[in-house]
Amino acid sequence: MTYSENLWLFFLLVSGIIIVPGMDMVFVLASSLSGGRRAGLSATFGIMAGGLVHTLYAALGVGMLLHFAPGLFNGLLLLGAAYVAFIGWQLFRSSIVVDAVGSLDRRGLVARFRQGALTSLMNPKAYLFMLAVFPQFLRPEFGPLWRQTLVMLAMIWATQLAVYGGLALAAARSRDALTGSPAATRLVGRAAGVLLVAIAVVTVWRGWET
Repeated sequence: MTYSENLWLFFLLVSGIIIVPGMDMVFVLASSLSGGRRAGLSATFGIMAGGLVHTLYAALGVGMLLHFAPGLFNGLLLLGAAYVAFIGWQLFRSSIVVDAVGSLDRRGLVARFRQGALTSLMNPKAYLFMLAVFPQFLRPEFGPLWRQTLVMLAMIWATQLAVYGGLALAAARSRDALTGSPAATRLVGRAAGVLLVAIAVVTVWRGWET
């Protein structure tokens, strides 16, 4: 297998993982619907920052530690699922009102970025991918591992920006139709909250290491 073929295969796998709806996608969607385009993009950039940590974790071999100490993975799984379920519960309980686009100040945007990063960092799907798949594409015959890691990180970022950023922009456009409709926005917020809680439960159920 050539280096180009290796990268194409990695890209296909990354795209498949990112496109599948999960915690990150639902958080971006909820951020865009409740806070507008800037909020959705801030959440997207936060998730991308979390992706950087995931990549470093895999490149430095922390995945081996989790492999030989599955109890650590289970703890991480529960922590991540609990955090996402908490966000979902808050969304379900809150009465989201869609205000004018751009209503969030800088502090609000930073909060969305921070929450996006935490959502990404506590996403078990990302850890599973990095643990099981990422190391297989680091091949000594293709050059320095750090350079391969940077290339694959750029591919992950580009895919996240295209998928999540595109979702944020699309959701922000549909958000205009919800302006001034409290009943509709409450329904959207509660639906997003229920979906986040459900994803957290399914993630623990499918990812628990016995």
